[in-house]
Amino acid sequence: MCYSAQIEADYKKFVLHYGAVIDLQTFAKLWLREGDNPRPKTPRALDLSFLRPGDSSVAAIAAEIREWDNEEVAQLETELTKQTERLAAAEQKLATKPTKTAANEQRIAGNKIEQINRKVADLKRANLLARDRRIFPGYYCPVLVSENGKLVVKPMRYQCRPAGKPAAYDAKYPGTYNARRDNLEGFWKGQFGHTHGLIVASRFYEHVEVDGENQILEFVPRTGEDMLIACLWSHWKDPKGVEPDLLSFAAVTDEPEPEVAAAGHDRTIINIKPEHIEAWLNPDPHNLQDMYAIFDDKRHPFYEHKIAA
Repeated sequence: MCYSAQIEADYKKFVLHYGAVIDLQTFAKLWLREGDNPRPKTPRALDLSFLRPGDSSVAAIAAEIREWDNEEVAQLETELTKQTERLAAAEQKLATKPTKTAANEQRIAGNKIEQINRKVADLKRANLLARDRRIFPGYYCPVLVSENGKLVVKPMRYQCRPAGKPAAYDAKYPGTYNARRDNLEGFWKGQFGHTHGLIVASRFYEHVEVDGENQILEFVPRTGEDMLIACLWSHWKDPKGVEPDLLSFAAVTDEPEPEVAAAGHDRTIINIKPEHIEAWLNPDPHNLQDMYAIFDDKRHPFYEHKIAA
């Protein structure tokens, strides 16, 4: 399964490279502060793409993101004060009467302070780091779809909740961030042949067992080219009208490429060729064999791997 990926998060690059239109209304709804809804999980690179100065068309979105940032920084700084006091108390105990409990308190508080300072620094910096583009299940990222004959970019959650299913499916089927090729006409029949999408990624990550230990491997195309990862998506609506609408997607996976299997993993994402973008995004539900033909003609750059940092 594709547990994580480093994606293209800059919405402007979809316009430049694919001639896509940005669904600004849906992006605005993503960050809209309503009631007690928590902040959506997004790769920092996506946030930063809207925070660039000089683009008045996304000013409202940028304002929402800054408000989320300010609130999160304030919460982190409150927690920082708490952990700083905790550390001081532990160090005072160690200075007078060293105990295992005090040493453990010192270690935990020190680790939390380090984590908080790193999070605050991430929220305050404007420069982009490679890790800012990484997504995990539950994160929202740009997905390329076809709508009324045009390529459109929409924000979607990486874990698909099929339309018509209860919200409890998220917990019942936690692995629905991937869609197996051998189950597309089963579990995914409502999406396969109907709602197809693409994400653009430079690398993907998988959990594997290395020398008896769980490790995370980073797979990168040897060619250095971006991958066009085939996805299925769904527009979920709450029949009771209580929960907000949800756009979500799953990456399609196939049997592993030989080098991925040799590294210890049993699935590989499907990296389609650029010439198949239009056909993939505009499927004919009555001719699914054409979709399978796109899979069979997928790109297969050699996927080099290393243990992820």
